[in-house]
Amino acid sequence: MKNSIFAALVLSVTLAVAASAQVNPAISAANAPVSKSVITKPSATPDTTKATRARVINQTQKDPLTNTSSANQQSFQAHAKANFKNRARLESLPAEVSAADNARVRSVATSANAAISDPKAVTKKIGPVLGNNLIANAATSPVSSQIYRVGVSDVLDIQLNDNPGQVSTLFTVLSGGMLEYPLAGSSLQVTGMTTSEIATMLRKKIKLFEDPAVVVNVRDYASHTVTISGFIAAPGTKTLRREAVPLYALLAESLVLPDAARVTITRSSNTIAIDLKDPNLSATLILPGDVIKVLGPAPGSTEFFFVAGEVKLPGQKPYHSGLTLTQAILAGGGATNGAGERVRVSRQGTDGRLVTEEFNLRKIQDGKLADPLLQKDDRIELAAN
Repeated sequence: MKNSIFAALVLSVTLAVAASAQVNPAISAANAPVSKSVITKPSATPDTTKATRARVINQTQKDPLTNTSSANQQSFQAHAKANFKNRARLESLPAEVSAADNARVRSVATSANAAISDPKAVTKKIGPVLGNNLIANAATSPVSSQIYRVGVSDVLDIQLNDNPGQVSTLFTVLSGGMLEYPLAGSSLQVTGMTTSEIATMLRKKIKLFEDPAVVVNVRDYASHTVTISGFIAAPGTKTLRREAVPLYALLAESLVLPDAARVTITRSSNTIAIDLKDPNLSATLILPGDVIKVLGPAPGSTEFFFVAGEVKLPGQKPYHSGLTLTQAILAGGGATNGAGERVRVSRQGTDGRLVTEEFNLRKIQDGKLADPLLQKDDRIELAAN
């Protein structure tokens, strides 16, 4: 009995040892991959690109204003450069303007050049007043009434096509004729230039964009002024929007009064006289700096003759060229009933002494003698019977 119990115990131990030997290798085999991944795997190397990106993103989130400004600037440059491919269309514009101006030059220059080359012939052909005015206008550019050259105090509107970032496009021409345009880099001298010439210069100066499309216009005209006064409802200083304008255009703006008859233009110490009844003279060009005075009808005669004796209205009478003796007597009211045939005309000589000549009024009236011409300051005396 004891032997049977002892054998059972030995068998149990043997079975337990065998089971233990089978379980441990399985556990080791199952745990081996896990132990290797944890122990032998080296520590991960930091990804600097991702880390840098993370820092940038974090900074962006912390500073939204900086992020917005940077994004807007990048968007502005990309958008502007993509839209500034307009060179062919823009460069064709000055050529078209130039062609139109050349056509005007050819149409206007004929008479102006004639006035310059042969002023005497022009004056003889069209008269001294119109000829002198044409000669005065010929000194200016034939197309001056079609163009405008920028001057001090003018306000320019400078546009960059499809430019979303520029707040103000207005720039004033400063003293000395300088234009301060930030994208040009430095101050530019623009006085005496047309807007198309300024645009061409700016295209060359602007380096931020490739082939920028620049358009320049005058927003406020201030540099070309004239002064007008006299028989007008709106006197004062007027601003010209061209290098020269016809007189009639200025008069229309100034509201000429019905009594206006003449105009004087003072230009560089020279005076041009114009009769408003002459349509050719009313087209005389007005230039910057001119002083215009609108006048009424010409005043009465400042030259006289004197009649006395047997006339009904003796005294001082206005004289005009071509006045005859019989006309002078009629201006004095005519002869009285007691008038005779003798008329004495006294005239001051070169030595200051009076020279008297006697005429027979009856023979002059009958056509037997010529009716003598009088001169200013003559003294006429009709004798009695």
